[in-house]
Amino acid sequence: MNGNSERIEKLVRELLVEIGEDPEREGLMNTPKRVAASLAFLTSGYKTDMQKLINNACFAQETTSMVVVKDIELYSLCEHHLLPFYGRCHIGYIPRGRIFGISKLARLVDLFARRLQIQEKLTEQIAYAVKDSINADGVGVMIEARHLCMMMRGVEKQNSMLVTSSLLGVFRTNPATRQEFLSLISRPAPV
Repeated sequence: MNGNSERIEKLVRELLVEIGEDPEREGLMNTPKRVAASLAFLTSGYKTDMQKLINNACFAQETTSMVVVKDIELYSLCEHHLLPFYGRCHIGYIPRGRIFGISKLARLVDLFARRLQIQEKLTEQIAYAVKDSINADGVGVMIEARHLCMMMRGVEKQNSMLVTSSLLGVFRTNPATRQEFLSLISRPAPV
């Protein structure tokens, strides 16, 4: 846990008092500590070094075939309300002599999702990280997510989903490449 955990615990305790709760009641006595630990985990992306995360897991491979990893679960916190949003991320890229170890793509998603975020920025951060890390000819990232700030409060739309995409390189300039990516990520998962 980071060095601010005691300060966060104190602030959470003050918040409980401000909303009319008793932080000394049994169910809330350890809540400030739990919230501080949760926030440390949910914002750990700020402290994660991308180069260390990738950790030489980019490999020489002479291929120009599209690589797609789809349905990567993600959980993040909306920077506007500090409420969760969750969904799935699909990543495709055209290598230029280097490929990722596939688990590293999921780790890149977590690195950027574990920050206070808006989905639009998250989508682009992932796309540029993939492109820049291996100098890919093109990258496509699509995220489909449900936002509790829209479901639990405000307009209270339970079935709403935000879809964002970032298309770089040949995914933007070549309609056939873009269509191949969209086709591959829209196929149902095998049973």
